[in-house]
Amino acid sequence: MPRSSSAYGAASFSFGPGPLSTALKYLIGVNVGVFLIQGVLGIALPDIAERARWMFGLMPATVYGQGHVWQLVTYMFLHGGVWHILFNMLALWMFGVELERIWGTRYFLKFYFVTGIGAGVLTVLVSLLPFEFTAALRHSIIIGASGAVYGLLLAYGMYFPDRPIYMYLVFPIPAKYFVMIMGALAFYSSLGDSGVANATHLGGLLVAYVFLKSGNAHPMSEIKYRYLKWKINRVRRKFDVYSGGRADDWDRRVH
Repeated sequence: MPRSSSAYGAASFSFGPGPLSTALKYLIGVNVGVFLIQGVLGIALPDIAERARWMFGLMPATVYGQGHVWQLVTYMFLHGGVWHILFNMLALWMFGVELERIWGTRYFLKFYFVTGIGAGVLTVLVSLLPFEFTAALRHSIIIGASGAVYGLLLAYGMYFPDRPIYMYLVFPIPAKYFVMIMGALAFYSSLGDSGVANATHLGGLLVAYVFLKSGNAHPMSEIKYRYLKWKINRVRRKFDVYSGGRADDWDRRVH
């Protein structure tokens, strides 16, 4: 959400969680670069573009049937259209900036790839289940960074549970409930015909939860979080700034 501040008569205006952090610059840059290459190939060499999609998108049947294990990584950098990449990159920015500030760049990238690859692995495993709705999943091509983005969403909800998120840019919902709603929708959708990509979304949520709850949390992240909380509250007290609401919600910016 927009926010403004002023000092000595000068005003500034900003939107969202702040400027791109180090990891996000590279991740968004690579995703956008690959998307542009996809677009050029799609216009100039459509046959090659389609073959690249089959080769680098995630198809469970070729992962376990032909050993195309690289697809567990490469599928994260392909997107199906402008809106697809726009919403993924917007979510990556909105939820990723503050997490990278807390975790540091190295751990943030580790979490991003563990959840993205883990979501792909779970998608392949689900495709092996002997159910009718999993049959379509085996030979579907899954692309997009959504598995990793859903993992970041869950982490954001765990670190900032009461931070409001505007669902559909209209309804303010605390982050913890927003994550529950998105998880429930992904689970419900994964049981139907539209569940191809949603199985990967749900996988990202599950992998992120297990990763964060299994002792893999960054050993310095909590210390850094507490230090930043103390420092910001100290500045607020110094300048008599009170945000209202819960006393332990140290940063009430709304995204």
